[in-house]
Amino acid sequence: MKHLNKLFAGVLLLAGLATNAQDSTNPWAVSFGVNAVDTKVSASDPLKQQFSEFFNVKDNWNIVPSVSYFSVSKYSGDGFTFGLTGSFNKITRWVNKVPNTGNSYEVVNPGNLNYYAIDGTISYSFMNMLKSKVIEPSAHIGGGYTFLGDASAGTLNGGLGLTFWFAKNVGLSFSSTYKHSFDDTRVANADIPTHVFHQAGIKFKFGAKDTDNDGVIDKEDSCPTVAGLEAFKGCPDTDLDGIQDSEDTCPTEAGTPEMNGCPDRDGDGVADGSDACPDDAGIKVLGGCPDTDGDGVADKNDKCPSVKGDKANGGCPWPDTDGDKVLDKDDKCPTVAGTVANNGCPEVSEDTMKKLNDYAKTILFDSGKASFQKQTISVLQAMVAILKEYPSAKFALEGHTDSDGKDAMNLQLSKDRAAAVKSFLIENGIAADRLSSEGFGEAKPVASNKTKAGKAQNRRVEVKLVK
Repeated sequence: MKHLNKLFAGVLLLAGLATNAQDSTNPWAVSFGVNAVDTKVSASDPLKQQFSEFFNVKDNWNIVPSVSYFSVSKYSGDGFTFGLTGSFNKITRWVNKVPNTGNSYEVVNPGNLNYYAIDGTISYSFMNMLKSKVIEPSAHIGGGYTFLGDASAGTLNGGLGLTFWFAKNVGLSFSSTYKHSFDDTRVANADIPTHVFHQAGIKFKFGAKDTDNDGVIDKEDSCPTVAGLEAFKGCPDTDLDGIQDSEDTCPTEAGTPEMNGCPDRDGDGVADGSDACPDDAGIKVLGGCPDTDGDGVADKNDKCPSVKGDKANGGCPWPDTDGDKVLDKDDKCPTVAGTVANNGCPEVSEDTMKKLNDYAKTILFDSGKASFQKQTISVLQAMVAILKEYPSAKFALEGHTDSDGKDAMNLQLSKDRAAAVKSFLIENGIAADRLSSEGFGEAKPVASNKTKAGKAQNRRVEVKLVK
C-alpha cells in the first residue's frame, strides 16, 4: 500500500502539468482517489430494493483510506470519452440475504478479501448541453473483470458521474457504477456478486500541444512558435511594457502605450528614437527639441536661443546696420542710411545731381583727345566720393563737343571722352553695372558755337540719374 501511494503521488505531480479541460484540444485525462464497494445490491432483487440503502456508508460500503483507484481516458469527439480504470479495495463488509426471511440482509466479514478490478468505459459528457465550464455531468457504460479473493468474473457496467472543475484543468470527480455480475450466488471467496462501485477523486485533463512551452496551448496561442504571455494569447512582450511585440514599435525598449511602446524620457510626446533632443522636453514639429524664444528655430540650431529671430538668420533678429529702419536683409545699402521707399538706399537729390554736373563741366581733356588734363583728376575724385554715397544709384555719362571739325570725328570723340570718365570712376571703386556712357558729338549744344565762350560750354560731360 505504501508503494502504491507513492506511485499515485508521482502521477499527481505529472498530471499537474496539464493545461485545459478534456476535449479535442486536451484529449487525455487521469483521475485517482478513493473508492467504495457496496455489496448490498443483488441482481435478483427488485430495482427499488436494490438501491434502498444506496447511501448506507456505515453498514454497506467497503472503503480503503488511501488512493485506491486510477483512471486514464481519452476524448474521441462529440462528447464521448473512452477510459480504463484500475482499482483496489479490501472487502470487510459482505451483505448477505438471511435465508428464509424474505428480504432481510446481514452484514458479515468475509475474511478481509482483496478486491481488484479493471474496467473499460464509454462515457458521454452533458457539459456542452448545460453550457457550463464548471459542472460536468456524465453517463457511462462498459464492462470489466473483477477479482475478489479466489473468485473472478466479468461484469457489465453502467453508471453516472459528476465533475466540478474548480480550476482550468483540475476537477473534483464523483461517480457510481452498477456492476452487474452473471455469477451472483453470493458465496464469499467463490462468487463475484453484483455490486456498486463508487469513486471520489481528483481529475486532471491534459494533452494539448504547446509548441513554444509558454503555457498557452497552440489552439489558443496567437504566436504558437514564440514563447509569450497568457495575457497576450501567447505572444511575447520582450520589454515587459505591457504592449505585445507585434504592436510595439520598440519591442526591446520599455515604453508607453501613447508612444506605441517606445520610450519618451523627456515626456514631450516624441518617442526617443525620433527625438533629436531626447533628454530635453521640446516641440514635436522641431523633432522634440525646445525653442526657448519661440521663433520656430530649435535651441540647438538657434544662434540667438533667448532672442526671437528669423529662421533665415539662424534664429537671430536681422540687424539694421545703418539704422535707417530697413533691415539688412532687405536693405540694398545696408551700411548707408537710406529710405524705405528706396530699399534702404539714399535717394539722389537734385542738389546732388547739380553738384555732380558742376564737377563734370570742369573736366578738362587734352585738345582733340580723350585723355585728362592733370588738374581734372581732383574733380573726378570728387565725383567718385559723391557716387559712393549712393551705392545703388545708377548714372549715365553723356559726352558732347562743339561744332569744330568733322561731325563723325566729333561724335567719336564725345563717345571716347564719356567712356574715359566711366573708366576712371570704375577704376576708383564705382561698380561697373551702375554706369553707362554715350556720346552725342555736336548734336546737343547748350550754347552758340559761333563764340569762343559758347564752344567752351558745348564741350562738356553731363551726368544723368537713371531711374
